Amino acid sequence: MTIGVEEEFLVVDPVTRRTAPYADFVLKQVGRLPAGARVHPELLNTQVEFATGVCQTVDELRGQLAAGRAELKAAAGREKLGLVSSGTAVLSGADVHLTAGARFERIGDIYQGLVEDYQVSGCHVHVGIPDRDTAIAVINHMSYWLPTLLALSANSPFDNGRHTGYASWRMIQQSRFPGSGLTPWFGSAAEYDHFVDQLVDFGVLVDHAMTFWLARPSPRYPTIEVRVADAAATVDEAVQQAVLTERLVRYALAELDAGREAKPIGDQQAKAAVWAAARHGVNGPAIDLRSGRPVPARQLLTELTDLLGLPPVHPRPRVTGHPVAVVDALMEDL
Repeated sequence: MTIGVEEEFLVVDPVTRRTAPYADFVLKQVGRLPAGARVHPELLNTQVEFATGVCQTVDELRGQLAAGRAELKAAAGREKLGLVSSGTAVLSGADVHLTAGARFERIGDIYQGLVEDYQVSGCHVHVGIPDRDTAIAVINHMSYWLPTLLALSANSPFDNGRHTGYASWRMIQQSRFPGSGLTPWFGSAAEYDHFVDQLVDFGVLVDHAMTFWLARPSPRYPTIEVRVADAAATVDEAVQQAVLTERLVRYALAELDAGREAKPIGDQQAKAAVWAAARHGVNGPAIDLRSGRPVPARQLLTELTDLLGLPPVHPRPRVTGHPVAVVDALMEDL
């Protein structure tokens, strides 16, 4: 099963540790990338994105992620800048604005103040599923476990120097947009497309390619795109998210082959589960969407790895302390 990862990074000034509006300078310095890999500007001028090529194995994926990070880090260094992989800006700099381009301008026009300082970064995993109806049925099954993947990935407790008390402040910021959270249950790709078209007609989405749901059939590739995870501090954590996501897709396909369709999840239960994962990460309570009962987040993580036939996952402790020390640690982790 093919797999790929898109990683978003924040450009920082190594002296002030604040985000720096020089993404275009960094991108111009990028040299050789792995086969099929690409770099892109992002919504704001403090962000860059690296996308792997289509990978056939975990080792290939790991190699591409490591090479992409190394090249972007070197490109930033040539401009006397740094990079961090953090779900939000630990310290925000001045002159943060939208990247030039008609689509980015349209996004700014619709969402106004929501995107003026929307410096959030994610780790997006693509898993190859060419049949879009099957992709929708798989996403229905995956939704039960996406809050657990969010909790495991949580890497954004800070908001411009302020400790928010949340494990993933990125997800809280993202939840303010229309059509965020777990993907609603759909019976087919046609139903999904009709619903997204309605949101575009309502004027709350820029186009069909822009939804905020945490999993979707990719609008560009024959894949399921899972966008639940905060930016991964390390290559190992990015690979971990990719492996869990790919195995979860396999599990959902096996359930469908056995004739077991996923049941819809109540809207409020879905919102509560995502919020709990964003608030506590793996170090607190969570909501089991199968039973509708509160359980420890680490219990759900153990049940997920058991379900997927994977060894136990031991989440790495997050760096805490003064924001400057946190930025330094994130630059070192990259």
